[in-house]
Amino acid sequence: QVQLVESGGGMVQAGGSLRLSCAASGRTLSSYVMGWFRQAPGKEREFVAEIRWSGVYSYYADSVKGRFTISRDNAKNTVYLQMNAVTPEDTAVYYCAARSVSNIKYDYWGQGTQVTVSA
Repeated sequence: QVQLVESGGGMVQAGGSLRLSCAASGRTLSSYVMGWFRQAPGKEREFVAEIRWSGVYSYYADSVKGRFTISRDNAKNTVYLQMNAVTPEDTAVYYCAARSVSNIKYDYWGQGTQVTVSA
């Protein structure tokens, strides 16, 4: 089992920045991929970014590429999502998730943190 707890959500003005954190615990995470997803009101959940605990691999959705940065602190078992130049379209509940490197599907999810961007 992997437990994930997000934090750092809140309200921010368009053009501003916000950093989300995801604290992970429960298993050795070196063989896991950590991801961020988001779900806006009335829309399906969508992929935002992912990163491997080991190595330098990271991947972003086109909608956030160049604005958001995913990173990890192995010593703290924490993954971050730095959000810059946010727009109202970034308003959503953001979820942290984890999957084994050998899996395509994400198996573990956090409870989500709300991000609201005002115009």
